[in-house]
Amino acid sequence: MDLETARHAFITGGASGIGHAIAEAFAARGVGVTIVDANQDTLGEVLATGRSNLRGSHLDVRDREGWARVKDEAVAEFGPVDILINNAGIAPSGDEIADMDPAHFDQIIAINLTGMFNGVSTFAANMRARGCGHIVNTASMAGITVMPSTAAYVASKFGVVGFSETLREELGPHGVGVSTFCPGQMATPLLENTIKLGGKTRFPVAPIMKGAKPADVAVLVLQGIAENAAYILTDPDVWRPRAERRLHALREAFDRWSD
Repeated sequence: MDLETARHAFITGGASGIGHAIAEAFAARGVGVTIVDANQDTLGEVLATGRSNLRGSHLDVRDREGWARVKDEAVAEFGPVDILINNAGIAPSGDEIADMDPAHFDQIIAINLTGMFNGVSTFAANMRARGCGHIVNTASMAGITVMPSTAAYVASKFGVVGFSETLREELGPHGVGVSTFCPGQMATPLLENTIKLGGKTRFPVAPIMKGAKPADVAVLVLQGIAENAAYILTDPDVWRPRAERRLHALREAFDRWSD
């Protein structure tokens, strides 16, 4: 997508971390930006800057009635949404599958996967009808590699990857691009935000200081949109060996069961 034609970007989980960095990158280009976030306090801090092309609404991405409300408000302010960034999500609990609280499994799937679907359901048909636009769905390296003690998170992110690949096939012929964003470790408050949303985690609850910086990753996301990249990755050389082990196992399976 030609970023020069973008007038309105809509970003979930936009009050902190990657979402906030992407919002800042678009706002700096003069694009009208709507951010939504479930954390009312953090959202208020971001909006207090008073930037005229940045607006926001409180939204839990599981709330479908809420989606309808924020869509109407956003479109009334900045016009049709050209770019949708489904970025909201929570962290894994750190439990092995046999020990996992079913309620926590449901929560992760509802926010990370169903919440993403709710965003697409809200905006994709209009993009298709207009014949333009771009959607970025945030998955994770946990969407293409397997990590122990993160099963619900892995399931949600593998779901985002498969969903996004299918969406790209469906919307591509209509002029709408779709990218799957798979970040690795990021310096964000993901774990803190997870606790604030009622989640739980066995990992140390503090801002993650190691990994790529959100502002640097935001540049990659905008580049991926401009190039209609199928996948946007961070630290590919770090994660390539894990992904290649899985690909090798799949190749062996295909060979094993081939006629």
